Amino acid sequence: MIKRKNILKISIDSPAAAGAGTQAKLIGKHYNLLVLDTGRCYRYVANIKITEPEKFNYKYIKKKIDKLKMKDLQNKKLSSDKVATVASIIAKDKEIRKLVHGFQLKCAYNPPKKYNGSCLDGRDIGSVVVKNADIKFYITANVKVRAMRRYKELKAKNKKINYKEVLKSIKKRDKSDKNRKISPLKKTKEMYFINSTSSSISSCFMKIKKIIDKEINN
Repeated sequence: MIKRKNILKISIDSPAAAGAGTQAKLIGKHYNLLVLDTGRCYRYVANIKITEPEKFNYKYIKKKIDKLKMKDLQNKKLSSDKVATVASIIAKDKEIRKLVHGFQLKCAYNPPKKYNGSCLDGRDIGSVVVKNADIKFYITANVKVRAMRRYKELKAKNKKINYKEVLKSIKKRDKSDKNRKISPLKKTKEMYFINSTSSSISSCFMKIKKIIDKEINN
């Protein structure tokens, strides 16, 4: 694998609905970094399983991931609940993780020349995928706050859902993310801990920016 030298590599790990995706986009925009929401990669594979079940095998997945482009991950179909459910199941498959990791590593270490580096967010980025990231963050928030954020997000999309259902779903997801055998969600000692419970998006970004600037200038 080609590795670009002297690029900035940032990792963000977080539980669901902690605001990591939003912060990753802000970091990417400010520092001109390629941003990858790694969970979308598993959703991409899940969508293959749903739409092309007869072709779904490791060889075919490898072929699809080898040709995968960032724009493919923007497909709106990947945001559906059905895709999310299938993605959480296939993400436990060791072989699929290996194939997906290859793409994630390419994004992290060899982003297009127009970028100064990369910012990846997910569940196992600083702990597994980009172990030698220059700056690592662990972003979290109170589970009720996270559930309320997700509830408002879904309501805005006119989805019929109630807050209790969302809270239950987030708690279940947390348990699954933290207790899975392969690449569980965990905070490692070198990760900067960011609690976004009572922070606005902009104040949370300012905290992160302060850390990044300090690290870059050291």
